[in-house]
Amino acid sequence: MGLPSGASTIDRRIPVRLLNFLWHRMEWPPIETITQERFDVVHSPHPLLLPSREAAQIVTIHDLDFLDHPGHTTNEIRRDYRVLVQKHARRATQIVVPSLYTSGEVTRRLGISQDSISICRNGSPPWSPLVAPPTSGHLLFVGSLTPRKNVPLLLEAYGILISRRGNVPDLVLAGHSPSKRDSSWLDAIYKPPFAGKVHLTGYVDKGVLQEFYAKARIVVLPSLDEGFGLPALEAMTLGIPVVASNRGALPEVVGDAGLLADPTDPLAFVNSIERLLDDQGLVANCVQKGFARAQLFSWKASAESLKHVYSEASQKHKEIMQVERRT
Repeated sequence: MGLPSGASTIDRRIPVRLLNFLWHRMEWPPIETITQERFDVVHSPHPLLLPSREAAQIVTIHDLDFLDHPGHTTNEIRRDYRVLVQKHARRATQIVVPSLYTSGEVTRRLGISQDSISICRNGSPPWSPLVAPPTSGHLLFVGSLTPRKNVPLLLEAYGILISRRGNVPDLVLAGHSPSKRDSSWLDAIYKPPFAGKVHLTGYVDKGVLQEFYAKARIVVLPSLDEGFGLPALEAMTLGIPVVASNRGALPEVVGDAGLLADPTDPLAFVNSIERLLDDQGLVANCVQKGFARAQLFSWKASAESLKHVYSEASQKHKEIMQVERRT
């Protein structure tokens, strides 16, 4: 996919780890020095600022899970985010978040005024809805296989399903393969009762991922925390019913279009999955509500929101600079 009209790239070959250390810890070099360009706005896609001499500075905070679970993270995220996020957030001209839930967390955890936070929700993919939801197929989990995604509980629930029912759909785990420190559960999927029933795909690209969704009977998302929950939106766009955690932003995304369950209670997930396996009327209701729900989320609307954030942040920064010059 090419760049939109008016956009361009500036390529500077600087080792990422070195640059992150300099930016995070020394706040140097400013982006103007690296690019030899001037900007009205610089936007960091993560919680720490991009240094700038004169531009408005925007950061994106997807979630704050790293504050409570630094052990779930690696490298620069583990080293810097937890220590620096509040300092950087308070200095940012504006903070972009993907959900009302994350907006509330940024205010509660970091002490940031709601006036300094802008919500730019993710959009639904450009996928055509299925003619009808599958009446056979697998259960599907989509996401990075990290501790926050709560895969061990999903496997516990799946084991209960196997013990309860004679013919349980296979379970597909679609996402980055887990690291050794995150995969104490991994050996279990190659042993009874999971052997031959649980399938680990590793990373899959968008085209293949759409096929996994289209052949799924239910999408199951037991995350302990989510800043948004894009897999739920992707499933609803196609017309696949969702069982999701009742934590984080997932209830905000799913609304009444799916079933919500306590991510610390495997039986709650078992019961919700069984309801959708056994009740086609419930499935049809979830699918129709999911279609309507998915239409509320648009990448175009997200882009327009972000464009507005840039304009407002630029103006706000100019006013601040004028006041500082006068004083």
